[in-house]
Amino acid sequence: MPVPIELIWAFIGLLLTIGGAFFPAFVTTPIGFWDNRGFQAYSLGVNYQIGAVLLVGCMGGKNAAALSQIAYLILGLTLWPVFSQGGGIGYIKEPAFGYLLGFIPGAWVCGWMAFKVASRLESIAFSCVCGLFTIHAIGLTYLVLSHLLVLPTKTTGLFEQILKYSVYPLPGQLAVVCAIALLSFVLRRVMFY
Repeated sequence: MPVPIELIWAFIGLLLTIGGAFFPAFVTTPIGFWDNRGFQAYSLGVNYQIGAVLLVGCMGGKNAAALSQIAYLILGLTLWPVFSQGGGIGYIKEPAFGYLLGFIPGAWVCGWMAFKVASRLESIAFSCVCGLFTIHAIGLTYLVLSHLLVLPTKTTGLFEQILKYSVYPLPGQLAVVCAIALLSFVLRRVMFY
């Protein structure tokens, strides 16, 4: 992919990641299952941020995806409140920061795999799942190392934080991954990728 196109996708990825941090993900009941209550929306318990990270990987490739996430972390660590709970250098002490660090290799893995084989729905979905699990691997490693190397400042233990940041959000994140894979597949067809 040409460099100007990668830079455009990196900028789009940065904007989507910032916006995705503040928009919760919902699903609705299919039209055929509506009852007298009509349209029902149910929260997935996650936001669209990981979806944005993976979307830019699927559409812009590995370099654009990684660059967008590097820019996101730089913005967040330099006092711009772009993270879901603020920003600043002190965010490094937050347990969720490892997952934000995982955005960089997760986006790169997703982008690398998405353009490695033919653009089919299952290959795009597989690249998104690999990117998601890369993010979780980095986040879990950060959680464990922060508990082993530093005295925990939070009252919750390691097991509770693993449940909070990896286990409980995973079903909602997998639903977002399905939506992103389908969206990426359609967009790549429309854009002749």
